[in-house]
Amino acid sequence: MTESATAAPHSAALGQNSQAILAFLAFLLQFAPFQHMEAAHCMYLIEKASLRFYPAGDIITQASDGPASHWFLIRQGLVTGQRINPHNNSHTDELLLSAGDSFPMAALVGDRPTRTTYLATEDTFCLVLDRDAFVQLLKVSEPFRAFALHGVSSLLSELQLQVQAQAHASLGAHFSLTAPVSDLALRNPVTCAPDVSLRQAVQTMHTHQVGSVVIVDHLLTPMGIFTLRDLRRVIADSTLSLNTPVSSLMTPDPIAVSPGASLFDAALIMAEHHIAHVCVASNGLLVGVLSERDLFALQRVDLVHLARAIRQADSLDALQRHRAGLSRLVDAMLAHGADAGQITRMITQLNDHTTSRVIELVLREQGNPGFDFAWLVFGSQARGEQALVTDQDNAIIFQADSDEDASTKRNVLLPLAQAINQALDRCGLTLCRGNIMAGNPDLCLSTTEWRRRFDDIIRSPNPAHILEASVFFDLRPLWGNDCGFEALQQHLLAEVADHPDFQRLLAQAALQYPPAPGTLRTWLAKTMGGPGPELDLKRHGLAPFTDAIRVLALAAGIPQACTHERLKRLAAFKIIKPDDATAWSEACRYLQLVRLQLHQRQASQGAEPSNTLQVDRLNNLQRRMLREALRQVRHAQALLAYRYRL
Repeated sequence: MTESATAAPHSAALGQNSQAILAFLAFLLQFAPFQHMEAAHCMYLIEKASLRFYPAGDIITQASDGPASHWFLIRQGLVTGQRINPHNNSHTDELLLSAGDSFPMAALVGDRPTRTTYLATEDTFCLVLDRDAFVQLLKVSEPFRAFALHGVSSLLSELQLQVQAQAHASLGAHFSLTAPVSDLALRNPVTCAPDVSLRQAVQTMHTHQVGSVVIVDHLLTPMGIFTLRDLRRVIADSTLSLNTPVSSLMTPDPIAVSPGASLFDAALIMAEHHIAHVCVASNGLLVGVLSERDLFALQRVDLVHLARAIRQADSLDALQRHRAGLSRLVDAMLAHGADAGQITRMITQLNDHTTSRVIELVLREQGNPGFDFAWLVFGSQARGEQALVTDQDNAIIFQADSDEDASTKRNVLLPLAQAINQALDRCGLTLCRGNIMAGNPDLCLSTTEWRRRFDDIIRSPNPAHILEASVFFDLRPLWGNDCGFEALQQHLLAEVADHPDFQRLLAQAALQYPPAPGTLRTWLAKTMGGPGPELDLKRHGLAPFTDAIRVLALAAGIPQACTHERLKRLAAFKIIKPDDATAWSEACRYLQLVRLQLHQRQASQGAEPSNTLQVDRLNNLQRRMLREALRQVRHAQALLAYRYRL
């Protein structure tokens, strides 16, 4: 540690001054993790620490000081941390730290020199704790230990609790969607053997007052499920006898989740498959049943009901009415502990259901074209990462025997596609200003034509083609039969792998996003008062992330479009470190969360939706998380620049 010539004496920071002790305790309790630590542990920190002053320009600690021997907590002032970017040796990272921030945690935990040079950006006071006292605090305080081991990312769960508490205040909810299915599922599920008659199965359901009976073998392996919905179907068929074995009427191979799956996952499965019950199985054996009634009774989360209502809507007017509850559902999901990644998946799934139902309604009105086609989605819908405010990015794929056949089929499909695009716009999925829609003749193509178009993008890259790749190469089939999509996607990944020059240009484009405003980092670190700068959450945060990760995923042949799934696969392939995959996924989820809250706030105020955040609306914890998220964006970009020598 470099001593300042004007440093305060090395005596205890507070001595016997009780007023100073109270002042420092009040200071600590403003920040995580101290606000979650026991009072005795905070007092231990205060009693063992000394207060030191570092004038602007002084180095506080650096690698040449040897193994880290002190922990610093900024009481007042600004400190800049400078280090070589771990993903690109030609780049130097700068991290601006302010009151409540501490350093160098990782070096102290690892008993090694810090890799960062910390210098006082302005006159700064730090509470300084020697290594022995730091280690003792690690031993006795779980919140402090978690923060020391995981850094700012450990605060994401605390932030989630803040968001949940805010939503609780408006909804009065008391149950978390992150709870395991085992907390809510019926632990003694009602079952019967496959040779039981329909009459006996219905009597069993009536006796136990349940809406389903699971058909199992002698080992309790689920073979099928019979529900009230199945019973209605049976009643409608007057030819069936009550003595018919229930095994011939059941839904075979029922969908099952593990006891440790979250309630949100179970709700999402119900919504996706339009079912009211899921089995809970451990090692293939039935241990419980979860119903949508269980979810509604304790959570008041109407995801399954809303998904079913959308899929069964008999008109566009009905679809519009059902979708009006989407914003309220987001509030409910936040109140029940769903994180941003879960909520964007939920929004995307409901948009998928809306799209599927719109297609079916248009076909019912205008007639089936007489041949198969599939509806594709691009961008955030393909990734499963849609926010409440979104536009359409879609296309059509079909199979044709020749260019002439393709032209004939396209002429049939285009009026349908245009009607579907207009109907989706009525339902809140607005028309794409760039005309990236299936009603565009250039995006209603046969499998062969799509293959030619993708080959042209990859083999003859130019600025227009690179822009198209950033849109079209996050893709997913949403409705219809395969129509050659899977083979097309495999061909796309093989072509990208064979053209490193294209990868490099795609990486170069992903690095063209301008950095966040220069005043932002200083404002985030220095003050809560006064007007703050604006931040475009998509342009400066989410888009640089998703674009950088897309390049790495395409180059690795990863077919999944979801950013979080791509990160898991990249880590599994050892292309990025597992710690980076976790940090980047958390940063992305935080940016998605801030965006969701922004859109909710704008909707409640009747304001025009946008991605522009007024950062002075953030509290201390939110500012720290935003600062860390933007740092992780820079890390992802640095890795991309290093990998492609840009």
